[in-house]
Amino acid sequence: MKVIDIINRKGKPFPSLEFVPPIKGSDINRLYSSIEPFMEFKPPFINITCHREEIEYRENSDGSISRYVLTKRPGTVAIAAAVMKRFPIEVVPHIICGGTNRFAIENELIDLNFLDIQNVMALRGDAPAGSKIFKAEPDGYSYSNELVSQIKAMNEGRYIDESIKDAVLTNFCIGVAGYPEKHFEAPNIEVDIDNLKRKVDSGADYIITQMFFDNNKYFEFVAKCRERGITVPIIPGLKPLSLVSHLTKLPETFSIDIPQDLVRLVNDCKDEGQVYQLGVEWCVAQSKELIAKGVPAIHYYTMGRGNNVTEVLKRVF
Repeated sequence: MKVIDIINRKGKPFPSLEFVPPIKGSDINRLYSSIEPFMEFKPPFINITCHREEIEYRENSDGSISRYVLTKRPGTVAIAAAVMKRFPIEVVPHIICGGTNRFAIENELIDLNFLDIQNVMALRGDAPAGSKIFKAEPDGYSYSNELVSQIKAMNEGRYIDESIKDAVLTNFCIGVAGYPEKHFEAPNIEVDIDNLKRKVDSGADYIITQMFFDNNKYFEFVAKCRERGITVPIIPGLKPLSLVSHLTKLPETFSIDIPQDLVRLVNDCKDEGQVYQLGVEWCVAQSKELIAKGVPAIHYYTMGRGNNVTEVLKRVF
């Protein structure tokens, strides 16, 4: 079932989850073990992230240099298919622009269609490791709205090779990302919402937000989106803070703010155990307020460590 249909048919808010593929060389059973505890909450879908290839240069014993193209967390499409077979759940594999091109993307979408996967999350993706500048690959995309347009075109039977006649129509529901505190590359929130509007106008069915720790940021963001004419569902994304280091690491990595009240409470904790529990309590409070205000769902970022998210769901759903 498509995510947009799940949203429209559900009579009450529900949790969705996001998982990262196992690191190369790991057993997929580790991922299954991470997903299993969440099944009691009946999440209707989970997202599987995608990670771009990276270039590494390594010196050989003779002094020569070898170039390696590495993917540390491969297998998004295969993992999505395996998870859907293993669990009674829809999967939403991420499709990214970074490190790939429109021809490879088309083939990936064809694979997903063959696997009867109906949902995708269309993202630009990050710049290469060690760089802050995103650069499109040859025949690739600079912006995620371009990716959305390609997916939408395939839903209408239009492939890159226009000579193909009577092409199979794909049937993808398209999710995109929104940023309540704006994308770090946008000069202001208004420009960022204009960019989001382009994604929706290109064919996106719903939005999942970047994580945030101040619900007012989400409410203000939704209001501005509605004023701009964005009418699709906007699902809030949450992650429980669990370490003192998150006070600096999360803002640094995701360009988000940590509210001063939360900073003060973390600094008052005596050890990491107290920080962990505080993070659960804060996320529970966020979740309950969001549900009271009528959100369609809440998307939880597990980041490969879901114990605290499980605790949150037990108290919210």
